[in-house]
Amino acid sequence: MRHLLAALLCVAFGIVLSGCHSKPSLTPLQAQGKQVFDVGCAHCHVSNDQHLNPPPPDLRGLFTRKTMPDGAPATDAELQRLLIAGKGSMPSFAYQMTPQQMSAVIAYLHVYGAAAQK
Repeated sequence: MRHLLAALLCVAFGIVLSGCHSKPSLTPLQAQGKQVFDVGCAHCHVSNDQHLNPPPPDLRGLFTRKTMPDGAPATDAELQRLLIAGKGSMPSFAYQMTPQQMSAVIAYLHVYGAAAQK
């Protein structure tokens, strides 16, 4: 009886643990990128609080796709080029972000919404 109770407790504990889905922790670079994204990008790409028309693309899961919303390849180099040059209603961030901040945002976008896309 004691062994049966122990086995049932182990199974129940395993079920409880398998139901817990904690968010993966961010690397320091990704955490820095999240901070920069939240301050400099989210107001357009998440909330569109400036009511841009057409609205800027949703960047969740960007690197789970082969191309960006404009059809360009979804690569680090292409995203960095876009951040530096700007495109359409998106301004250049060449003078607002340091190269380190751009790298951090790109690192964060690799994980931003990626789990939701799977």
